Amino acid sequence: MKYGIVIFPSKKLQDKVNSYRKRYDPHYALIPPHLTVKNAFEASDEEIQDITRELEVISTQVEPFSLKVLKVSSFSPVNNVIYLKVDPNEELQKLHNALHSGYFAGEPEYAFVPHITIGQKLSSDEHSDVYGQLRMLKMDHEEQIDRIHLLYQLENGSWTVYETFRLGKEN
Repeated sequence: MKYGIVIFPSKKLQDKVNSYRKRYDPHYALIPPHLTVKNAFEASDEEIQDITRELEVISTQVEPFSLKVLKVSSFSPVNNVIYLKVDPNEELQKLHNALHSGYFAGEPEYAFVPHITIGQKLSSDEHSDVYGQLRMLKMDHEEQIDRIHLLYQLENGSWTVYETFRLGKEN
């Protein structure tokens, strides 16, 4: 089965992101707005038990942190993805590093650029047009993140929560 690890922002931010995603992101119906901290990976039923134990350990080593959205940005010309740029911080980087070392050892497919996707799979013309409009948006959002979510993919391609892990030593 395919799994992934994400952070879901507040409903307020999700609603704002979804107002754009429903037009510009074909994955809109498959998963809520999120920040991916570990890309999709395959795991068996036995492996997922070890993974959940490891996530329990990691989540106690990372403190809750502030998620700041700074602006709309793009991965163009590499690919036509438009996203909300998340300000990288020490705890978010620590979480990402922990999810790519030890039990989860292995190089990530891409450099870690914390973001929440707004639009993807756009034609070059559409990307240029939409990005030109969206980058004018004033983005100044900050909220506390205190949990991560292990998701799994259903047969129809949608993602659902397998387990949630609260961050911090108190848990």
